[in-house]
Amino acid sequence: MASQRLTKLIDFLQTELAVSSEAIAMGLRKAGQTTNLLPMALWQYGLVTTEQLSQIFDWLEEFGPAAP
Repeated sequence: MASQRLTKLIDFLQTELAVSSEAIAMGLRKAGQTTNLLPMALWQYGLVTTEQLSQIFDWLEEFGPAAP
């Protein structure tokens, strides 16, 4: 995931979904080098609900494709 896109995603998670910085940091650690997996890591570890995961995917779709 491009750095700017990741920054915007994190901002969305914090401001719109009220995901804590600690939860995001854990999700990033679990996702490892594959930051595209951040939404799934957050969901897998119970840090976001299924409904929030759907909102994240909607946001990602609206934001557009990742930069090469």
